[in-house]
Amino acid sequence: MQFHHHGYVSGDPRVQPAAGTGIERPARVPDEVDVLIVGSGPAGMLLAAQLSQYPDVVTRIVERREGRLELGQADGIQPRSVETFQAFGFAERIVAEAYNIGWMNFWGPDPDDASRIVRRSRTADYAYDISEFPHLIVNQARVLDYFAEAAAHGPGRIVPDYGVEFLGLTVPDDEAAPVEVRVKDAGGERTLRARYVVGCDGARSRVRAEIGRVHVGDISQHAWGVMDVLVETDFPDWRIKCAINAEAGNILHIPREGGYLSRVYVDLGAVADDDDHRIRQTPIEEIIRRANEILHPYTLDVQEVAWHSVYEVGHRVTDGFDDAHGTDRLPRVFLTGDACHTHSAKAGQGMNVSMQDGFNLGWKLGAVVTGLAPASLLSTYAAERRPVAQQLIDFDKEWSSLMARKPEEISDPEDLATYYLATAEFPSGFMTQYEPGASVVADAAHQERATGFPIGKRFKSAPVTRAADGNVVHLGHHAKADGRWRIYAFADADGTALADFAGWLADAPDSPIVRHTPAGADIDAVFDAKVIYPGGYDEIDVTRVPAIFRPRTGPLHLTDWEKVFAAAPNRWNATDIYAERGISRDGAVVVVRPDQYVAGVFPLDGVDGVQELAAFFDTWLL
Repeated sequence: MQFHHHGYVSGDPRVQPAAGTGIERPARVPDEVDVLIVGSGPAGMLLAAQLSQYPDVVTRIVERREGRLELGQADGIQPRSVETFQAFGFAERIVAEAYNIGWMNFWGPDPDDASRIVRRSRTADYAYDISEFPHLIVNQARVLDYFAEAAAHGPGRIVPDYGVEFLGLTVPDDEAAPVEVRVKDAGGERTLRARYVVGCDGARSRVRAEIGRVHVGDISQHAWGVMDVLVETDFPDWRIKCAINAEAGNILHIPREGGYLSRVYVDLGAVADDDDHRIRQTPIEEIIRRANEILHPYTLDVQEVAWHSVYEVGHRVTDGFDDAHGTDRLPRVFLTGDACHTHSAKAGQGMNVSMQDGFNLGWKLGAVVTGLAPASLLSTYAAERRPVAQQLIDFDKEWSSLMARKPEEISDPEDLATYYLATAEFPSGFMTQYEPGASVVADAAHQERATGFPIGKRFKSAPVTRAADGNVVHLGHHAKADGRWRIYAFADADGTALADFAGWLADAPDSPIVRHTPAGADIDAVFDAKVIYPGGYDEIDVTRVPAIFRPRTGPLHLTDWEKVFAAAPNRWNATDIYAERGISRDGAVVVVRPDQYVAGVFPLDGVDGVQELAAFFDTWLL
């Protein structure tokens, strides 16, 4: 964590100085705003936390509830989400209070007595095999609390406006005119005007209905009861995630945070064609009875039910993620999260994918409203996120079908465990890959320069040694959710190409830093440029590193010493990032978007590389 660069800080360094709209923020939603977020779920609260880093953008988030969410339905936190929490500054704290999924056990009918269940296999969870971040379980309400803190502590000082109900909106034909939004608060009904509106208001989204978008898909003929419970039990794996298949049905059991609470998904069986959703009225007593029947010979003595529900598995994707779908207009109203995709809860994807929707859209809105980027950037939100939603639906259909099978339909008792591990990268959130064309990524002409950083996928961090002090840090963890682009320059062996590139980056008229950094702003206000040398940290004289990697910023013009790193292994770090991520020894430039996705890989040497890098940013920045 870096602070003091704006002067001595004696309090909590996570609380940034208020700026712009964060100074004397009005208590009531103003009549005119830049961005209006409707709904304070995971996508909405992440969006607020991101836009709080743009204090010149007037952002408000309205929520019909009268206060914070106390009991969230979602609880699964995939490694990609924890990686995102790291960028927002609270990964370590939420890991400390969450349940860490280390193992998953699979139970099935006893071959000698099919009325009883036995443990068939045990497998390690996938998280640490593919990431430095764990797979967690924690109440959605706590996730929202942490994002609310980040939003309130950002320069924009954004806090939810509770007790404000969204009623409807009108998008004028004149693209220069603001969207008219009708809301109801304690003072009655009123009309707000917003440049952009984001619907984060759930599966029954009013914003979606107002822009004429519809969910496309169906509800499968299968129902599940779900309950968060405190129990006494003789089931030996009560504190381990379990998939349980029995003659009486199926259970997905997930221990919750705190050491005592557990979530239990209980198979309620097929739903009749004429049920008309009556299955949703199944009482909690019946869910508990079914759970005990499935767990035989073990028993659950439920002491308290914190929350329960019944749902029918649905798989839907909205036909468009913004109001411009199917037209040649630029979008002004966007949908995120459950407003544009719904699925089963058992793959732990809803909250995770929703947050990535918000992360994708947040920096784009901030860049457009502040004049850093053209409005056409906003069209890439739907182009990038709708395919991800469809991939999620396809995955969830297969996973939920496997979970609902009867014992006689299972030919291989190990196939669920095999599928769980074989597909791990997808539910972890690491398979998303944005493609060149409609996405904010370059082509793969120079991918061989950094094969371990696939273009369009999230930047996969690795340990490096900070040259200034010899401390080992994860290169990607230094990047915060502050809306800046990252330019990682991996030096060549003798530093010749690096010197030429650094000179161009600092001074050339077509350098992105020269062209796109606003007048009067810090030199690293838009681009956070870092350098990684292939040798040892003790071989680097930081005072002789090119000045572009040692910027003097802030009102005191202090040198930032923490942008220079070494790759060679040492006593505290066995990893060489060049070898680990396939970096060419001729050097490479890796550009990473504000939402942690690799935007491009470019040569460090030669005229073509810098021209392509300049052209890429000329497309997406003003």
